[in-house]
Amino acid sequence: MSTAHEPGYTEDGLPKERYRLYHAEKARGGMAMTMIGGSSVVDIDSPQAFGNIQLYKDECVKWLRELADDVHDHGAAVMIQMTHMGSRTNWNKGDWLPMIDASHVQEPAHLAYPKAMEDWDFDRVIAAYADCAERVKEAGLDGLELECASHLIAHFWSPATNRRDDDYGGSLENRMRLVMDILTAIRGRIGNDPIVGVRMVCDEDWNRGLSRNEGVEIARRLTASGMIDFVNVIRGHVATDEALSHVIPNMGTRAAPHLDFAGEVRQQVRIPTFHAARIQDVATARHAIASGKLDMVAMTRAHIADPHITRKIMTGREDQIRPCVGMGFCIDSIYPAGSAACVHNASTGREGFLPQVVSATEGPVRKVVIVGAGPGGLEAARVAAERGHHVTVFEAGPKAGGQILLASALRRRREILGIVDWRVAECARLGVDIHYNRYAEESDVLAENPDIVVIATGGLPNIASLESGAELATTGWDILGGSVKPAKSVLVYDDNGSHPAMTVAEFLADAGSEIEVVTPGRMLAPDIGATSYPAYFRALGKAGAKITLNLRLERLERRGNRLAAIFLDEYTRERAEKEVDQVIIESGAQPMDELYFALKPLSVNEGAVDYRSFAAIRPQTIMKNATGKFQLFRIGDAVASRNIHAAIYDAHRFMAVA
Repeated sequence: MSTAHEPGYTEDGLPKERYRLYHAEKARGGMAMTMIGGSSVVDIDSPQAFGNIQLYKDECVKWLRELADDVHDHGAAVMIQMTHMGSRTNWNKGDWLPMIDASHVQEPAHLAYPKAMEDWDFDRVIAAYADCAERVKEAGLDGLELECASHLIAHFWSPATNRRDDDYGGSLENRMRLVMDILTAIRGRIGNDPIVGVRMVCDEDWNRGLSRNEGVEIARRLTASGMIDFVNVIRGHVATDEALSHVIPNMGTRAAPHLDFAGEVRQQVRIPTFHAARIQDVATARHAIASGKLDMVAMTRAHIADPHITRKIMTGREDQIRPCVGMGFCIDSIYPAGSAACVHNASTGREGFLPQVVSATEGPVRKVVIVGAGPGGLEAARVAAERGHHVTVFEAGPKAGGQILLASALRRRREILGIVDWRVAECARLGVDIHYNRYAEESDVLAENPDIVVIATGGLPNIASLESGAELATTGWDILGGSVKPAKSVLVYDDNGSHPAMTVAEFLADAGSEIEVVTPGRMLAPDIGATSYPAYFRALGKAGAKITLNLRLERLERRGNRLAAIFLDEYTRERAEKEVDQVIIESGAQPMDELYFALKPLSVNEGAVDYRSFAAIRPQTIMKNATGKFQLFRIGDAVASRNIHAAIYDAHRFMAVA
């Protein structure tokens, strides 16, 4: 199964076509059940935090019915999670209504100060849950799940957030009163047939929060009530990003860290038990079921990477499953981009125009030459070969991977190599011809008589922003690639704000260097999301690293056997100087585009791209040079410094219609 999560695919708060196709694809891929609507909200004073389904709208029924019918047509079940988010959202959006919660306790992640619920709040919230349950039943879904892990209901359970002294506070029975009243209202409205369960925290793993004993006891009492059909177990709390990173663990952490605990809960409650937390490979999923720890195993992020996991197992293609590498890009992309995306599956969330299964070309078979075997180049090769074209790849280095090889030098991030390894294996299966240690030049490309040329040469470290002293700088590539050893005292200058600088900083921390990270921004690493940055910050904190904001590096100067970095504080207009053994600069990449510009006048399109066709996944038809012999495209950092997903998305869009 896939557990409830909100990918941000709603339109007007409704699960329309994009939302439906995303879940239907998992059903098509053989999944038994998909739980939709991570935190579908039940009333208007629970505004969207990240594109939540607004289940309080009657219009939801139409769209939910279409989604349910589509999922059912593919043989899967579908349920929906619903919630009142309490204080875990913001008051300054939607209808600008005050947040409500068990008590007037600030919610740290959203900095929300809620109103403690009054008597009339209980009446309307309980009724709202029942109204939404009725909509779910009318839409034909198989059931529903109450979110009882980090929102309103769970805040009543937890001593950390419930400080009431009335009938809803104090004893466990009182703290459970709200959920029991909600379940009673739901069952009274929809009867006993639709499945009703809870996704619940059974241990907040927090000295201020819900204990393991009380959490399991809540599960027992809910089961004994006869009003629930399953429990979906969560361990941990999400009051801070650091805590959240353990509930939703990313790369570098152990597989299925809470699975044994979920199994213990199952033994205690004797009711169908589900669980999700870094169960990203088939072997772990098999173990979860075979060992009796779970009745249904959830591979949620794994199915974002590959929605066809089950179908591939059933058809003997387990080795073709695209792996989840645990990077957390799916979650981290929701806030900056507005919706979830898999770092290396460009089709996820775009099923309506970029199908998960690449179709064979209906036109002529073409010769495709790709220069560069980083993630973008490999994706271009894979998709072109799936289309049935003849593909040759030139790679200057001894192995594929590009900048991913550098990122994987940090031991905690080695799983990122799965992005490369899967594509290399797929290219081998599809007959792609990859030439390593070949620094391709114009003559090498032309000798292949290509119909399409893709330049995926990536970039080189950008240190062009320095006024002087660039020759004194070290780059993250030097350190991670092993050509330069870390010095004793190192200054890392981050003008990029994403993973590269933090990766090299953590690498330096592991090497024992004294570190200062300096950024011209008002915060550190703003492009790294809430489940990913805590690991970096833990490493830097343990190493005693110093963090300095609001300083822009102007130049480097030699001072004996040390370096002086001269900065400008753009707010005070004063300059600051820092003396260290080594200065590492991270400022993105400069495109390696010499080959592209050499080939440009020889191509039919002269490198031009019809962006409207590109965005709509339509063939490129620009003809600017009647004597040209091939189409020429460039992708990824060979165009401009971006990220892994951008390179893969570029490649897939060009090749999907080639």
